[in-house]
Amino acid sequence: MRSLWSAIALSVIAFAATAVAQEKFEPTNNAQIDYRGFRSLTSDVEQVREQRLVSLADFQRMAREPNTIILDARSADAYARGHIDGAVNLPFTDFTDQSLARVLRDPNVRILIYCNNNFSNNAEPVVLKRVELALNIQTFINLYGYGYRNVYELSDIVDFNDPAVRWVQS
Repeated sequence: MRSLWSAIALSVIAFAATAVAQEKFEPTNNAQIDYRGFRSLTSDVEQVREQRLVSLADFQRMAREPNTIILDARSADAYARGHIDGAVNLPFTDFTDQSLARVLRDPNVRILIYCNNNFSNNAEPVVLKRVELALNIQTFINLYGYGYRNVYELSDIVDFNDPAVRWVQS
C-alpha cells in the first residue's frame, strides 16, 4: 500500500512540475507576446497547409496566372544570390502588417512560397535547415496569421540547376 501512495505522490509531483514548466514557456505578463495564441494559430493552419502543398509543375503553372505572387522569405542576401524567377523578396524577419501590405498589396492575392528545404542541392544560397524548422512552416503560419489565406507551398524537393525550376542569379 505504501508503494501505491508513493507512486501517486510521485505522479502528482511530476504533474505539478510539468505544469510549472509549461507556465515558464507561456508568460502572461507581456501583452505583446501570445504563445497560446500562436499555438492555436498553428493548430488552425495545420489542415489548411496540408491541402495547399503543390508540385513544381503546379507551382510554375500557378505562378503564370494573374493575381499570383511568388514570395521568397529568405534573407535579402540569399535572395540576391539566387531565387526562382519572378519571386519577390520579403525576409521572414521583416514581416509586419505594413511590410506585407507593401509587398503583397492585396490580402486575397495568391501567394506561392518556397524555401531552402525545397532544394536538394544543400549548397549556397539554399543550405538545408533542420526539417522541423524549415522556413516554409513559419512563413505559412505567419502569412495566414496576418490574414493572407490564399497561400500555397512548393512541396517538391528540386535541384535549382533543373531548368524547370527557373532559378536565376542576380
